[in-house]
Amino acid sequence: MREVVIVEAVRSPLGKRNGGLSAMHSIDLLGAVQAELFKRSGVAASEVGQVVGGCVGQVGMQTMNVTRNAWLTAGLPLEVAATTVDAQCGSSQQATNLAYSMVKAGVVDVAVGCGVELMSKVFMGATIPKEPSVGKPVNKNYWQNYELTSQFDGAERIAAQWGITREDTDAFGKRSQDLCAAAWAEDRFGSQVLAMDAPDLGEDGKPADTTHTVARDEGLRDTNLEALAGLRTNMPDGVHTAGSSSQISDGAAAVLMMTREKAEELGVTPRATIVDAALVGSDPVLMLTGPIGATQKLLGDNDMTIDDIDLVEINEAFASVVLAWEKELSPDMDRVNPNGGAIAHGHPLGGTGAVLLTKAVHELDRADKEHAIVTMCCGGGLGTGTLLRRG
Repeated sequence: MREVVIVEAVRSPLGKRNGGLSAMHSIDLLGAVQAELFKRSGVAASEVGQVVGGCVGQVGMQTMNVTRNAWLTAGLPLEVAATTVDAQCGSSQQATNLAYSMVKAGVVDVAVGCGVELMSKVFMGATIPKEPSVGKPVNKNYWQNYELTSQFDGAERIAAQWGITREDTDAFGKRSQDLCAAAWAEDRFGSQVLAMDAPDLGEDGKPADTTHTVARDEGLRDTNLEALAGLRTNMPDGVHTAGSSSQISDGAAAVLMMTREKAEELGVTPRATIVDAALVGSDPVLMLTGPIGATQKLLGDNDMTIDDIDLVEINEAFASVVLAWEKELSPDMDRVNPNGGAIAHGHPLGGTGAVLLTKAVHELDRADKEHAIVTMCCGGGLGTGTLLRRG
């Protein structure tokens, strides 16, 4: 049986909306982290069989196969093929899982999974233009089967169903910010983040010839429970606010994987082994409960319990997503998002899955831990999951 190992994983800093990365082009941002994989690992890019990338807003600068365009823009070998997939927020985790599956199945020996989203420029909803009218994602036939809800609505319904209060979500939002600030203070992200040289914005609002360096995540904010309690909710009578929801962000990440035999042949040391991967469907009305099913499937298929997992990176799309997952799985929360999550870092949609995988791979090494699960909720009712083992 072919074992698939991760030999390198790199992410950009996560820029806030209209922040330090906002003047970049998506292909430059993604191409930079793709190229960095080979600089850090010493592996020749020509060894790669295929690249699979994730992106949600596949319009404008992110259309026409952004993964391939980024690869070529970075000057990487034209003979290496690339594909861009859309599994909504889980796009780059599913892209990485698909790349893993190709290596596992023997289609290729070396692959890259990656993802990008530059939400400052390609905003949510940009793929459904008002003019020209090109139709909506669902129609009345869909509505006969399911109520169409938003992720905001889903997060509130989850909170109601699992008895999650405003105090709970505020406390979780503060936890994320506090843990992320501590992680940066202790330089826990130093081995995974690639500092980016980004264009300045000119007076005309266009990228200038001068640049600045972005080396840290920009979403961190000083928070206290009193300030969080004063924020307005996202929806009337809801429990989530900007302080307990993920941030609109810009970012990219990439993961280099291969068979263990190939790693030995190339003389590179694996950082982690991909034990298993999952994509599950979940209630599209509640929308965001997928991590529960994905985690349960990974644990069940591998005869493990949640206590066997030393580290969990679960996307903090909204606080209730993680808190409902906690109620169902009963994990040791000290092992869950120990360096903060999307509420503090940000959530660049199609790039986040690869970001979380990168965080997990490096944290297993830094903290000398054995097993990790990475999982995300996705629009439309999906849950992505990846089970990792160190080394």
